[in-house]
Amino acid sequence: MSPSVESGTPDARSRGRLLSILGVGFGLAVAIGNTIAAGIVRAPGDIATWLPSAWLFVAVWVIGGLYALLGANCLAELGTMIPRSGGQYVFARRALGPYAGFIVGWSDWLSTCGTTSTVAFVIGEYLEVLVPAFQGHRVALASLVAIGFAVLQWHGLKWGSRTQEITSLIKAVAFVALVLACFIFGGQARAQETAAVVQPEFSLLLGLLLALQAVVYTYDGWAAPIYFSEEVRNPGRNIPRALFGGVLSVMGIYVLLNAALVYVLPIGRIAGNNFALGAAAELLFGARGDTIIRAVMVASMMSGINAYHMMATRVLFAMSRDGLFTSYAARVNPGGTPTIALFASAAVAVLLIVLLNAFQKLIAVMAFFFVAQYAMSFLSVFILRKREPGTARPYRVWGHPWTTGVALIGSVVFLVSAVAGDPRNSVWAVVLLAVSYPVYRLSRRWTSTATS
Repeated sequence: MSPSVESGTPDARSRGRLLSILGVGFGLAVAIGNTIAAGIVRAPGDIATWLPSAWLFVAVWVIGGLYALLGANCLAELGTMIPRSGGQYVFARRALGPYAGFIVGWSDWLSTCGTTSTVAFVIGEYLEVLVPAFQGHRVALASLVAIGFAVLQWHGLKWGSRTQEITSLIKAVAFVALVLACFIFGGQARAQETAAVVQPEFSLLLGLLLALQAVVYTYDGWAAPIYFSEEVRNPGRNIPRALFGGVLSVMGIYVLLNAALVYVLPIGRIAGNNFALGAAAELLFGARGDTIIRAVMVASMMSGINAYHMMATRVLFAMSRDGLFTSYAARVNPGGTPTIALFASAAVAVLLIVLLNAFQKLIAVMAFFFVAQYAMSFLSVFILRKREPGTARPYRVWGHPWTTGVALIGSVVFLVSAVAGDPRNSVWAVVLLAVSYPVYRLSRRWTSTATS
């Protein structure tokens, strides 16, 4: 590969360039915006079913946060060593070759577009409840949300980053206010609540594994800052700050929020409740509680939509710049936005919204690849340490190889448990992986011919 492509500057395929104008504030905002979304609504009810003990219920959120910190410790080295926008695709391609990069890049892009469609659809559902006039228009509402944030980002990186910072701040303040309300007003409300003791259906070990799996899924998104590495000012200093700050911020919100839940509600009321936050809000605020929590979640998920668009765009841009997609998607407008990549990402997200039921399996299958992506990134630390010992690393993994090894083993264990828990979609993931190589060869041939 030519030095110009590796360094992130435009080559013959690229028009325009990304702008290095982002700071730590954006990194924190995109980590919070990308992570805290619809998952925090459903996960507590499932976890309380598997672990009907208040201290275990809170403890798994602490453990999940510590695992995310181990991951941030690894990606901080890779992100500062290879400061190129595009996410974990960049690391896999550098360490494991173009084919591994192809798998990581396409699975990451499609799953991010799928997440956009799913979260936008949930926003549509919530808006139908909040505004009766919107009844029956959830698909249109979801599509408008996805298109609206794409239009904002079309104007340039400053628009997209400022939108991210504002929406993430609103999200963080809303959740902190909810936590404070639970601890200030929840004691008296809890005294009036009674709930039957929940008998766990599984052994403690199996329940703990299932709970940790749900927690890791809910924490997923903390790595968002590395999707914008070459757009960050002073990446050697600011990427580690954004990664660690983002994880600690999300961890603080998650741990406090779930501690507040068990302070307000008996664990038996949380168990099996797919909207435990709504139940707590109703207890605190009466009939208005459901409206309040749905409004908070709409604001929270809109912040996520903005982050998903920005991340998906950078992945497709990076693959196009490296010849794994049409060169047109590597073009950047004067505002620093890869416009064709943004249009393609938004268009696929809207298509998935319209045909969500038909593509639900694809989205579920793609979810299996996200843990594999982390595993390949952690493996990349070992490979690049051996292959490129002299390459500058502004940040080096603390505790390597032990901390890196723990993160890698944890990812493998999690992947195995995910496969065992959902064998049908696991088979489809393997099938998709099997057909990826001929698709990769065709893609390389097509882009080579187009370049010639």
